[in-house]
Amino acid sequence: MWIQVRTMDGKETHRVDSLSKLTKVDELRLKITELFNVEPERQRLFYRGKQMEDGHTIFDYNVGLNDIVQLLVRQKAPPVDVVKSKDKEAELSDSDSGCGSTQSESDKNSTHGEVEGQTAGTSAQTNTPELINELVDARDLNMGAWFEAQIVNVTKTAKTPKEEAAEAHPAEEEILYHVKYEDYPENGVIQLLVKDVRPRARTVYQWHQLEPGMVVMVNYNPDDPKERGYWYDAEIQRKRETRTVREIYAKIILGDAGDSLNDCRIMFLTEIYKIEEPGSLAIDNLNLCKHCKDDPKKNCQWCNCKICGIKQDPDKQLLCDECDMAFHTYCLNPPLTSIPEDEDWYCPGCRNDASEVVLAGEKLKESKKKSKMASASSSSQRDWGKGMACVGRTKQCTIVPSNHYGPIPGIPVGSLWKFRVQVSESGVHRPHVAGIHGRSNDGAYSLVLAGGYEDDVDDGNEFTYTGSGGRDLSGNKRTAEQSCNQTLTHMNRALALNCNIPVNDKNGAEAKNWKEGKPVRVVRSCKGRKHSKYSPEEGNRYDGIYKIVKYWPEKGKSGFLVWRYLLKRDDDEPAPWTRDGKERIKKLGLTMQYPAGYQKEKENKNEVEEAAATPSKAKRKRKSQGSGKFSLCTSPAKTTKKVKVEVYKLTKEQKSLIKNDEQNKKVWDEAMGSLSLGPVLSHVLFLQKFLNKVEEVFLCICCQEVVFQPVTTECQHNVCRECLQRSFKAEVYTCPACRHDLGKNYSMAVNKSLQDILNQFFPGYSNGR
Repeated sequence: MWIQVRTMDGKETHRVDSLSKLTKVDELRLKITELFNVEPERQRLFYRGKQMEDGHTIFDYNVGLNDIVQLLVRQKAPPVDVVKSKDKEAELSDSDSGCGSTQSESDKNSTHGEVEGQTAGTSAQTNTPELINELVDARDLNMGAWFEAQIVNVTKTAKTPKEEAAEAHPAEEEILYHVKYEDYPENGVIQLLVKDVRPRARTVYQWHQLEPGMVVMVNYNPDDPKERGYWYDAEIQRKRETRTVREIYAKIILGDAGDSLNDCRIMFLTEIYKIEEPGSLAIDNLNLCKHCKDDPKKNCQWCNCKICGIKQDPDKQLLCDECDMAFHTYCLNPPLTSIPEDEDWYCPGCRNDASEVVLAGEKLKESKKKSKMASASSSSQRDWGKGMACVGRTKQCTIVPSNHYGPIPGIPVGSLWKFRVQVSESGVHRPHVAGIHGRSNDGAYSLVLAGGYEDDVDDGNEFTYTGSGGRDLSGNKRTAEQSCNQTLTHMNRALALNCNIPVNDKNGAEAKNWKEGKPVRVVRSCKGRKHSKYSPEEGNRYDGIYKIVKYWPEKGKSGFLVWRYLLKRDDDEPAPWTRDGKERIKKLGLTMQYPAGYQKEKENKNEVEEAAATPSKAKRKRKSQGSGKFSLCTSPAKTTKKVKVEVYKLTKEQKSLIKNDEQNKKVWDEAMGSLSLGPVLSHVLFLQKFLNKVEEVFLCICCQEVVFQPVTTECQHNVCRECLQRSFKAEVYTCPACRHDLGKNYSMAVNKSLQDILNQFFPGYSNGR
């Protein structure tokens, strides 16, 4: 495999070839030295934020194929004399700053004492200090809505001597709460009576708990009922529920004056709160435990010791700084004899294992994931890290969704890929290793014939396929012998769903009209060459669309029950092994596709092997390659007949749809510009290049996907209608691409011509959108 190494400033990038997953970091440094001319001791390597340390492999850091490792070059150490002079200057500056800091500390201490005295005096003046800083719901006297607030002070109403003398029976003094709204600090401190202050609502009603006549707290917007508004008290008037809709209509209460709004539909049904009773006692209840309500007879692991739950010895309880749970010192394992002096303390569940923490300058420790792998306990010296099955995808098919049935646009029958990971990247068969791609509640989209089951029978235009399962793959094994019966579940059921008949999980079924079933993309692998002459000699080949005729259970060669499927080819394109198919492959210019840089790495390996040859052989080779009397080859070279490569052309229907899309004429001219490269590229390479260009010019700037239900704006930009609606809902009335003002009442008309042509190029891309 190969990776890229780039300097931190991005000015220099080199590719490092001939690497393995088991290549050590120190070996990588030596290769970097040859490319960047930087000594290993001056190299700092980073990958995904982690510094790579010597002694570990690139597998330990999950470095993948063609990934980028960043290189930071350390500066050379200065001469010894310069270092000494700088140290002396630092000592002198420290001594000077030390005198200054001593003086400033004394000043700080005196000031701190003054502040403490002022704070103590203020708190002493508070009448009811237990209510200060409590969080409450406070009513706005003008609107009647409730807002979150904080109690700043609590006082009593003061009366003049004349008022007290006039009263025959003096009434009790009223309590005033001085509150400050959290979201509106500019309003300052407001004085409210007890009836206008209550504990914050914290209990949410479930749907089945709501009944007509109940008074609850809801969110409602009188100006626009569908939008979020303020919190009001409301009386439920009626409740309606159908199979798909739940509705509640209530009377919104606007304060104590008796004003109300009748028959208001409540939109936010999951945010209906219970109203807490007003009064100072209820406010104190905010501090009660939600689970035990501070009942001394109940053991509670939420407000007391997390282990025993017994409400005793609060002075011997430790609070975890991570989860805020309490623990008795004697309940811990091992128990603590005293309170720790450390400023922070963590319980056993939150505390990190010190042996797993990597401190600054330490080497990376072996991960738990790697220690559980089969290779950790194996004594094999095989370097498995060079296999392409170990690398991840470098790109992903986005022109069609993962649950797309039928062919992939731009991938004709006969397309060849060297590795399975490339087949996954093309979207023909997405799993790297699994033979079936599907969903047990939907169906199968593709499968691979690789000769993995002895019961498979391949006759080209039809084949019998064996289902998956029934094998013990523990211990990181890719394949194994059949060890138990297969069941019609998971991927086996997905294949059965493609058959045009209801699923029968006992005896199987056969479709009367099998061509009406769901299509399955079939890929043949060179691994099946030992069992089938229809498999390619090298790599993986796309062989077109097949459909399931029937499926049934039977006893396999292993002696266990297996599920078998009969599939027949149903594709208009000729099969690759036929004469017509071979001619079409030549016309389209279909050749083996390799990963980017794979052939160059192969050439580098060949050059290294040639250089390692003996001098006599190398000398003979040089002579044989020359012209004249030293040439060993006397027969003339065979000439091969050139085959004219077919150029991709748009159909009449596609040209007509593009012509109808007059709004995007300029954009289509840009996309059609790539057609001028037709004679140079093969049919497949050109079609892929053209579709990539179309995907690029018609990409929605909001969701970064091909536009769906496109709206072509006045400024000639294309946006998904749903994305534009979301933008307008956020009160942004401009074009997402260029910020051109569209106006609040802009008509979002879908460009149907553009939608039709995009469905032609990318069939099924709108599924699930």
